[in-house]
Amino acid sequence: MSSVIVQAVGAAADAVVRHLPTLVEEQVASRLFAQDSTLWGPQAEAEASVRLSWVGLPRTSRPLLGEIAALREQLRERGVTRIVLCGMGGSSLAPEVICATAGVPLVILDSSDADMVRDALAGDLSSTAVVVSSKSGSTLETDSQRRVFVHAFSQAGIDPTERVVIVTDPGSPLDKQSRADGYRVVNADPDVGGRYSALTAFGLVPSGLAGADIEALLDEAEMVSDLLAEDDEANPALRLGAAIAGTEPLRDKLLFTDAGSGIVGLADWAEQLIAESTGKQGTGVLPVVVPQGVSATVGITDPADCTVVVLAADDDDDDDEDDDHHEVPDLAAATEAGSQVSVAGSLGAQLLLWEAATAVAGRILGINPFDQPDVESAKDAAREIMDAGGGAASDAAAVDGAVEIRAVGGDWLPAGTSTVSGALDALLSQLDPKRGYLAVMVYLDRLEHAELAQVQADLVQRAGRPVTFGWGPRFLHSTGQYHKGGPAQGVYLQVTAAPKQDLTVPGKDFTFGEFIAAQAAGDASVLADHGRPVLRLHLTDQTRGLEQLREVLSP
Repeated sequence: MSSVIVQAVGAAADAVVRHLPTLVEEQVASRLFAQDSTLWGPQAEAEASVRLSWVGLPRTSRPLLGEIAALREQLRERGVTRIVLCGMGGSSLAPEVICATAGVPLVILDSSDADMVRDALAGDLSSTAVVVSSKSGSTLETDSQRRVFVHAFSQAGIDPTERVVIVTDPGSPLDKQSRADGYRVVNADPDVGGRYSALTAFGLVPSGLAGADIEALLDEAEMVSDLLAEDDEANPALRLGAAIAGTEPLRDKLLFTDAGSGIVGLADWAEQLIAESTGKQGTGVLPVVVPQGVSATVGITDPADCTVVVLAADDDDDDDEDDDHHEVPDLAAATEAGSQVSVAGSLGAQLLLWEAATAVAGRILGINPFDQPDVESAKDAAREIMDAGGGAASDAAAVDGAVEIRAVGGDWLPAGTSTVSGALDALLSQLDPKRGYLAVMVYLDRLEHAELAQVQADLVQRAGRPVTFGWGPRFLHSTGQYHKGGPAQGVYLQVTAAPKQDLTVPGKDFTFGEFIAAQAAGDASVLADHGRPVLRLHLTDQTRGLEQLREVLSP
């Protein structure tokens, strides 16, 4: 039997005790699952009224199972053994965790980095099918990815209409154009936002085509659906929402650590769900995905603003959901931080649990958990830069070896700073030692340079504060909202580089290299407009620049 277990310790437990009676009395759970759009106040009502269908997806997504199975068989008959997903944000992160946990291969293309796009194209096209996922089709990254694959199939003598599957909202511009051009289209529920779409066609189509058991996933979610809808103090969604958003004072850093959950990448998916949903109006909760094998609070000099989130192993043999009969893992981290919540359950159950808990957290925080105004501002800034011809980069403050140093967001870089190490020290000096965080934002091929993420742990030691690590432009659809809309606590380290070999976007007058450069510059400009300090390090030579960067960031 699928179940979810939520246990709280310390300040998180106090938050549960403080908020549960009110949440139950106000019937928040039953109203949420009845799609009551008034839960988040009048200002959020219009948006919420068209964003709540996700609560019923474990049942309403069932008709997709047969359609996906038939499509998979058709592709198999055409010799398809490799599935590529073009998508951003929730459209890519949910299938990534579903397929990684199921142990089935799925190529995720969630970048406008020319090298990463080229790598995805380098696979055997004769055995490849591509899923293009976008609610409207207006997401420029996804449209560019679609164009390059359609062009590649055509150049290889393969009919792209037989190899490209479109997942989009019914009636969207992408829906209409794709059907007119003869492509196979699978419509998703239009009343679900991207980051809550794990159990819609956006999560299920690529995962099912890749070979994941999506029926079992829906079964797991359905088994806990009624539990999460109950107005009861045992409701794990109410408990989790209170634990992550109801501490007083608010512990607004959630340090995610995995203690054998068996779910690959769940923290990365939860990161975008929580950060993009809560980071606005100067408030929010920042998820920090702690590197595997690193203790959650090591290096943080004062974890008083942190709650440790332990993703624990799911014990299918124990149906007793009484918290007193379950061991709380990682007690050392809990004692040091003074606050911990541990969560266990199957993947399908946890997808629905975290979505419901995030909606509850939004109510506690007093924000609309379904909009993302600052994601749009970064997109607009990137478009403006591209419309202006890409815009010449500002003169570097200094050049250190293969790294150009630039500072935006105020006059925080001391005159005469000439080294990357000195510039980093100056950036970290802007950190609030009690509430601050460092966000590392790397606009490179995240697969080729995956080992660079290891600098995160060293930077925690150097900064004494939580550090997030995001790959651009992927993080723009995730923590990017929190960076601009959340509390003004962050300092930002941006790493960019010219691609090894650029690639033109078919049918457009720009290249992927120009596009990702505009995205990085646009994000930095919006951060600067919000008064956030940004250190931009541009690698003039990727190989030498990365070696130099590793030496500085991980001495």
